[in-house]
Amino acid sequence: MPPSHATEQWNSARHGLPMTYGPVDLIVLGVGVMIGAGIFSLAGRQAATMAGPGVILSFMIAGITSLLVAFCFAELSSAMPASGSAYTFTYVIFGEVWAWIVGWALLLEFLLAAAAVARAWSRYAAQMITDLGVRFPEPLAGMVGQAEGFDLFTLLILVLLTAVVALGSRVGLRALWIIVIAKLLAIGAVIVVGAIHFDQRNLAAIPVPAAPTTNTTNIADTLHSPLLGIVFGQTSAFGWFGIFAASAAITFAYIGFDVVATAAEESKDAPRSIPTGIIRSLIVTTVIYIAVALVMVGMTPYNKIDPDAPLANAFRQVGNGFMVHIINVGAVLGLTTVILVLLAGLTRVMFSMARDGLIPRRLARINRTYHNPTGVTLLIGGLAILLAEFVPVLILEPLVVIGALFVFVAVAGGVIRMRQTMPDLPRGFRTPLSPVVPIASIVACLWLMVNLQVITWLYFILWMAFGVLVYLGYGRRNSVLAGVRPPAELPAVIPSDTGFRGRHRR
Repeated sequence: MPPSHATEQWNSARHGLPMTYGPVDLIVLGVGVMIGAGIFSLAGRQAATMAGPGVILSFMIAGITSLLVAFCFAELSSAMPASGSAYTFTYVIFGEVWAWIVGWALLLEFLLAAAAVARAWSRYAAQMITDLGVRFPEPLAGMVGQAEGFDLFTLLILVLLTAVVALGSRVGLRALWIIVIAKLLAIGAVIVVGAIHFDQRNLAAIPVPAAPTTNTTNIADTLHSPLLGIVFGQTSAFGWFGIFAASAAITFAYIGFDVVATAAEESKDAPRSIPTGIIRSLIVTTVIYIAVALVMVGMTPYNKIDPDAPLANAFRQVGNGFMVHIINVGAVLGLTTVILVLLAGLTRVMFSMARDGLIPRRLARINRTYHNPTGVTLLIGGLAILLAEFVPVLILEPLVVIGALFVFVAVAGGVIRMRQTMPDLPRGFRTPLSPVVPIASIVACLWLMVNLQVITWLYFILWMAFGVLVYLGYGRRNSVLAGVRPPAELPAVIPSDTGFRGRHRR
């Protein structure tokens, strides 16, 4: 039975998700999750510490890499429009073991990103209130806007948005539209006003000369140096090494276009609307990112950028303090949509994994009132709260990047494999110049991965090793492929001669 037929069975099953998203909604979904931290903090931090004004090139490199991968996501999602996104693609093409590994990487990517962005949201919200002249009472001042330890704002935003996702995709979509429009207006104001203060002399030093190479045997310095830099003996900032290292970190800003694919089961005409939503939202986001980065480094010399609040301080330096309030509001709105869409996306991935028995099947139950997998939503919200409150998530952001790039490699490889094994499978979109584009995607992602710090690689290896143990201890024995009978409230298993197994029908 072909994967396309199996997909139709999911959409007609009792546990299927309701159709909610139109073509424009999917573009808003992608823009909502991508435009956030990268536009208000990440660009300035990388310009000040790593790439200088060459951060514009870093955004271009990360954007081109993401676009190559987006073509691959577009093809696979048009052939298999299911809520599991990369997890489902891998299940069809490479089998259950690789599907679990990719799903485990997605869990790292989305969950850690939601927790880290919630922390960033708290800091921006606290700063916005402070800049308006409001002083927090003494007992409360130490519980808001904190980088580590208990944070009240982080808890509140995660509880609120978990509830929004649990109430169903229609409620979340209405909120998403309103917030995305508001934050785009704020970003537009930043670009227009910033362009007035643009000084092209600030872009003269691209690339900024590299700092002297640091030769050190200090283990801590080695662990926090890019893997590629260790290989070539380059551990300093700026220069071309700095631009490429910054592009790896900036990939964090683009993470989220793949979330659009998780909405496939809830989208109208998914084989065509999902690819369009992925590619168009990524193009819009890339243009906005480059415009804001260009304005920021054009307003202020790179060596005067404040890494902690780059955009706000750039406007202060040119004497336009009012824009600080616009930036704060835009940041809070932008990060709100990022958290909202990440939670919704991860809900759909784990929902698919539960249908396959790799995690408890009861998590795949649809709430009859809200037409939503409420159980798995509440679980994800709880995990995000625990992670955000008890783990220093802000310093673990690179783990989100390496998890995403790992998934991107798997998806690009899946396009090549599927062209060989399922050449006649109907597709609403075909990756141009295949296999050149998928191979270029793999090379570009691997290049960005080796520009990440050594310690990031070590943490990622430990996380994936733990995931393998979880699979061996639970997933393999409870999977539908192990012959375990699904509970009565879930549909039976659909056998398949194509290797697309473990799916359900009425």
